Amino acid sequence: MSDRPEIDENSQTKIEAALFRKLLGHLRKYPEVQNIDLMNLAYFCRNCFSKWYVSEAESHGIEVSYEQAREIIYGMSYSDYKAKYQNEASAEQLDQFTESQEKATE
Repeated sequence: MSDRPEIDENSQTKIEAALFRKLLGHLRKYPEVQNIDLMNLAYFCRNCFSKWYVSEAESHGIEVSYEQAREIIYGMSYSDYKAKYQNEASAEQLDQFTESQEKATE
């Protein structure tokens, strides 16, 4: 038997939404954490979130472009983010990225 509390669907949705907002806030607070490093360690990044956002919006009948989703996730336009925070990936990061992409699509 599980010790997890029973949570109604509405409360669970509210908790998960708040958690998602905190995660976005955390990613925005630490823009120096590169997407490639997120991919290499966790098999997802801010761009993945953007793609998932588009997909989920679509499943609810809401049209959101990938660029619009990126702005929502990054908290600014992707071009601004890239200019301010994106570093050139090292050869080692790129090699690791190839491996992580395979795991991310499993």
